[in-house]
Amino acid sequence: MKKAGAFGVAKMVYDQARKPQNQARIKRAVANVKARRSGGQPR
Repeated sequence: MKKAGAFGVAKMVYDQARKPQNQARIKRAVANVKARRSGGQPR
């Protein structure tokens, strides 16, 4: 039963990640994490 729930959550996350407005948000978040790790400032 846990696998079915995990699959449902993964599908929801995947579907949300395909939306253009969420893609931009994800790209900004990734850029911020990379900047923090490298010690630079996010753009």
